[in-house]
Amino acid sequence: MMGVRLASISESPLDLQVHLDAVADVSAGAETTFVGRVRNHDPEAATAVVALEYSSHPDAEATLRRIADDAIAQTGAFVAVSHRVGRLSVGDAAVVIAVASSHRGEAFEVCRKVIEAIKTDLPVWKRQVESDGTTAWKGLGG
Repeated sequence: MMGVRLASISESPLDLQVHLDAVADVSAGAETTFVGRVRNHDPEAATAVVALEYSSHPDAEATLRRIADDAIAQTGAFVAVSHRVGRLSVGDAAVVIAVASSHRGEAFEVCRKVIEAIKTDLPVWKRQVESDGTTAWKGLGG
């Protein structure tokens, strides 16, 4: 089965187990995961963060698949990655990545490449909502 087993932009809550199941393979001796969650604070916010509102370009899912493909290159690793869109509350998972490979070093390296490329290359934008009603666009341009 191909290396990128799941690459999705979703309005539904993300499930880590779905991602782990997608990369499960008898050839893989290592699995690593990354879950990016909405936190309740930001150094630039005057009040508590209560939500993030994510929006995406129509090509975002194809870009996410390319990011995952580039990260695995010739490694033989398997990747499952999803990014949420819509309004997320504090604690909700915004990004889930699972990587399986023969060895742990490779799994960690691929996982890190995927999240770093998401932060710079994925056409998904977020608007931060604070408890006092203030909003601010965050992460534009990386």
